[in-house]
Amino acid sequence: MTIERLLRLQGQGLAMLHVTRGVWGSRVLVRGLSSLAAKMGEYRKMWNPTEPRDWAQQYRERFIPFSKEQLLRLLIQEFHSSPAEKEALEEFSAHVDCCTLFHYHHILARLQALYDPINPDRETLDQPSLTDPQRLSNEQEVLRALEPLLAQANFSPLSEDTLAYALVVHHRQDEVQVTINLDQYIYMQFWALGQRVGQIPRKSSVGSKRGFFKSPPAERRYFKRVVLAARTKRGHLVLKSFKDIPLEGLEQLLPELKVRTPILQRALLNLTLVVSGVAVFVNVGMVVLTDLKMATSLLLLLFAAFMGLRASKMFGQRCSVQALELAHMLYYRSTSNNSELLSALALRAHAEHAKEALLAHSFLARRPPGVHVGLEETSQWLQSEVENWLLAQSGCDVAFNGTRALGHLQALTPSNSNGMYLPPGFPKLDLLAPITSPQATPRSDNS
Repeated sequence: MTIERLLRLQGQGLAMLHVTRGVWGSRVLVRGLSSLAAKMGEYRKMWNPTEPRDWAQQYRERFIPFSKEQLLRLLIQEFHSSPAEKEALEEFSAHVDCCTLFHYHHILARLQALYDPINPDRETLDQPSLTDPQRLSNEQEVLRALEPLLAQANFSPLSEDTLAYALVVHHRQDEVQVTINLDQYIYMQFWALGQRVGQIPRKSSVGSKRGFFKSPPAERRYFKRVVLAARTKRGHLVLKSFKDIPLEGLEQLLPELKVRTPILQRALLNLTLVVSGVAVFVNVGMVVLTDLKMATSLLLLLFAAFMGLRASKMFGQRCSVQALELAHMLYYRSTSNNSELLSALALRAHAEHAKEALLAHSFLARRPPGVHVGLEETSQWLQSEVENWLLAQSGCDVAFNGTRALGHLQALTPSNSNGMYLPPGFPKLDLLAPITSPQATPRSDNS
């Protein structure tokens, strides 16, 4: 699909979320969990995997790692240093907000209307109950409508292979480890942005200083934001957002999980039980045998019962502590859920839209005259220039969607102007009739 068709809009029609449907709209969220289980089996056979297979190809960072205000200051410092240019860029930024605010408000209102019948946190009067097939159908309709918003917010979907890795591999420094039963789930899907490699922020780690033999925090691969959509067979759609989540800790975010004791901790507990049991038996059992004349078989039976109760109590207390650690971790790392998540995603998509338009506007203004006049060539040039600039400014390798940014910029041009917000030399397009169901397909960032 060429960019000409993408940019043929009427008046101030906004080329926003629909440009992503060609890539995201065909994805099936109700994934076959049998294939996920098969991939989990493959990872269990591997010796100490450290990341998913072909991770660099599976995940491409698309999030622009600056706030709109930070990006505006950087662009002014580098490209718009004169007072007149600074004022013009600030006016353009305000124009972008003005043109896009109502659109995202409309998107949010539509999402909330779709989600309201299945909202578990609804505070209004209860509506007629839905059958399970009806609820599942409504959930899938919400997720299909949510995907373009996630794409514009620059979240990247995590593949089934990545999810299999996260469900199997446990990091040695994870104090809390959990296990799930895939048979309890109908579907699960994760989206992430802001990949980092380093120490997880301490404010998001609870209880990490307790215990003995603590090694220094290791550098890990984690995400600044993770969005989860999951459904259990006996539950409902769960929509949640979290911050600072390690790749190997994704399964801790799922509903219907069980806390399990790591192998090393189980070994230490069993060793403690054996040592204490031997000490008790030597010091107490021998006295009972000699003084009370108790039968050896009865003594051993009582001792086994005592040790069983002691072991059950110790492991139970340990599981309770780990469950509390997990609850604390989720409390500090959770950012929004259910209906509130829809509002947060709309705000984030609006901010990313504005940042992409600012970048396109600033870089196209400094393009050499007569270079890359064609729309496809302009898109590729813009993508390359912005990616290199973001890498130099932030150190992050970001995949910038030049096609979508050009669409945003073209949509801001009033129909009665001569390219008011487009630099000289940018091709003018004839406006067509309103497009009711566009199917434009931009270049995939993951290709």
